Amino acid sequence: MLTISQRRIHRELGIPAHYGAAGRPRFYAEASELVEIGPNVVGRVQRLAPRAAEGWRGMLEAAGSDGVKLLIVSGFRSFEYQAELIRKKLEAGQLIGDILTVNAAPGFSQHHTGTAIDLATPGSRPLTEEFETTEAFAWLAERAAGFGFGMSYPRDNPDGFIYEPWHWALM
Repeated sequence: MLTISQRRIHRELGIPAHYGAAGRPRFYAEASELVEIGPNVVGRVQRLAPRAAEGWRGMLEAAGSDGVKLLIVSGFRSFEYQAELIRKKLEAGQLIGDILTVNAAPGFSQHHTGTAIDLATPGSRPLTEEFETTEAFAWLAERAAGFGFGMSYPRDNPDGFIYEPWHWALM
C-alpha cells in the first residue's frame, strides 16, 4: 500500500483517509520495466510495460490497416506525476471530490502499471465522451480484446469514476 511519504502527499492533496479502503478503486504499484512507445498528441514521449507496448503496437498497426487512426494521449504515469495532475486541478479551483471522479488518487491509477492507455482520434476532443461516437471507439469495442485491451471504466463502473470511453488497459 502507500508509503509514509505517499500518505503525506494524500493528506496534502486533501484525499480522504478512507480512499480505496474498500478495495475500490484498487491500489496499483508502479511498473518496474517500461519501454518507449513514441510521442503522444502533444509530443511528449510515452512509455508502457513491455507486454502493453507490444499489444499497443499491434493494435495501432491493425487499426491503421483498417483505416482507423488511434492517437495516444497518456501511457505510464508515476505517483508523482499523478499527484501533480491533481495539484494543478486544485490550484485551478476544483474540489478534490470532483477531481477524484475523473482522476484516481496517486497510487490508485491504472496508469501506474504501464498497462493503461488513454486514446484519441483526429476530429474528436481528447478525454471526452465524444470519443464514444468515433470510428476509433467502434473499432476498439470490436477489436481491442484481440490485443488484450479492454475499456476499464464503463458507465456506472464500481470504481466510481466517470465513464471513460478513451481509457483502455490490458485485461
